[in-house]
Amino acid sequence: MKKKITTFILVLLNSLAITAQVRPNIIFVLTDDQSYELLGCTGNTIVQTPAIDKMAGEGILFTNAHVTSAICTPSRVSILLGQFERKHGVNFNSGTSVSDKAWEQSYPMVMRANGYYTGWIGKNHAPIGKGGYDSGVMEKSFDYWYAGHGHLSFYPKDRHSIFNDAIAFTQPEIINEGVNDFLDPNERKLKGAIKFLETRPADKPFMLSINFNLPHGASTETMKMKAEDDEIYKTLYRDKDIPLPPNYIAKADIKTPKLPADLLHAEDRQVGYNYVDTPAGIKERLIREMEAMTGIDRMIGNLRKKLKDLKIDKNTVIIFTSDHGLFGGEYGLGGKALCYEKTTHVPFIVYDPRAPKKAKGITSDALVQTLDIAPTMLAMAGILAPKTFQGKDISNLIKGDKEEVRNYVYTENLWSTHFGNPRCEAVQDKEWKYIRYYKNNNFSATKEIKYAKEIGISQNEMLYNMHDPEIAVYRDYIDSSLNGEQAVYEELYNLKKDPQELHNLVNDNKYAAVLETLKKQWKIEIKNARGEGKAEVLRYTNDLYPKSGH
Repeated sequence: MKKKITTFILVLLNSLAITAQVRPNIIFVLTDDQSYELLGCTGNTIVQTPAIDKMAGEGILFTNAHVTSAICTPSRVSILLGQFERKHGVNFNSGTSVSDKAWEQSYPMVMRANGYYTGWIGKNHAPIGKGGYDSGVMEKSFDYWYAGHGHLSFYPKDRHSIFNDAIAFTQPEIINEGVNDFLDPNERKLKGAIKFLETRPADKPFMLSINFNLPHGASTETMKMKAEDDEIYKTLYRDKDIPLPPNYIAKADIKTPKLPADLLHAEDRQVGYNYVDTPAGIKERLIREMEAMTGIDRMIGNLRKKLKDLKIDKNTVIIFTSDHGLFGGEYGLGGKALCYEKTTHVPFIVYDPRAPKKAKGITSDALVQTLDIAPTMLAMAGILAPKTFQGKDISNLIKGDKEEVRNYVYTENLWSTHFGNPRCEAVQDKEWKYIRYYKNNNFSATKEIKYAKEIGISQNEMLYNMHDPEIAVYRDYIDSSLNGEQAVYEELYNLKKDPQELHNLVNDNKYAAVLETLKKQWKIEIKNARGEGKAEVLRYTNDLYPKSGH
């Protein structure tokens, strides 16, 4: 009897080992503020991204992919938890961090609990646990950690000591060193990296998240064309005639603002986006963005070569996308945090070497969202997704099937603060988009700066510190439109005929039926986005943590 039990256990263990070996490795690459058109494969004729273009040509490029919230932290939390912001309740103005309970249901934690060796490299912009970025929860949640909280700068050593042992100085190259350290047991060991095992186990599948802080403006702004920088970051594209973005309007030439002045308080925009105000400013920033993208592309090429050299390329899925897009002066706008295509529409590429031939080198206009990434990765790994996930498993689309997972996409902006952005929500299908806006009662950042100077208060403290009463304001933002708050402005665009969203048709009676259909769908989508129950969050304000950054 004992012999039979022993044999059964050995068979079971062997079966589990085989399962672990055949489950795919998954690498998820997330860029920052990367607009859809910043790749060769998405139509840019100037930027050099051959490795990413090749990967798209061997996998699937989703041409109709959207984020949920077009601003860093809520978008990234949505990806991690597979939830809309209206459900997870974390943003720069929320006064909250993701609770430990909610974090247990994130894709890294679920995959690690189900036998995956996990790594996180680059940027973290999601406050997790009691104390947010200072909690230490993120660092302990991975088998390999080589990252910094918040912004990295183009020169990460200037901000985060964890990167000091890297040979390189520039962000894409430092991240590349971390990737090699994670993948290759024979690679030079980075002393700063936090590891729970000396070497990645060869018999376990791995899940690696690579997070850039590029081509984000806060990092491209710090590019200095230093002597030791690669030529990519000093001379590339500087001999090119860089065209202005479509529908670009210089600040001095704005006659009719894209949105009413009492809705979008443009004068209160964060000064970091002022480069869009002049043609020279935006052209310089576009050059830097393209240089950064070429650096990221080289890392992707090196990654794929490393996988091949290690003979693990045939069983490693690579997913590539961005947390949102960024205005480059279109309609005279800078920044993000609205529901236009420029900010919500992102590149989304999946390379799965195991996919059938019919699914390689294809494009799909299926409506997908970045909160679909978590359930899709779990499905690929054979792991049951938590019930808390709101995203869809799109693995069948990646295999070449035609059946789509949704008919509508819902996006929202709840980051409405003294920096001028209004609250807004949008629902769209493949042809039409409906956007609704709510009254903007926020106090002016311009006035706050004025009074900070008069009284001698730090501008950063005045503008960026979060206090407890703001938690209530944010919670009301989540609930108010669900409870009947009326929109003060609406837009309707035909995306097929007017992809640049120039002609608002909301008052055209010819499209009254379309508008009514989308309004009805908005009610459905916003309720689905809100979900059931309270957000699983913790208090995270400067009242509780006076020295914490938010």
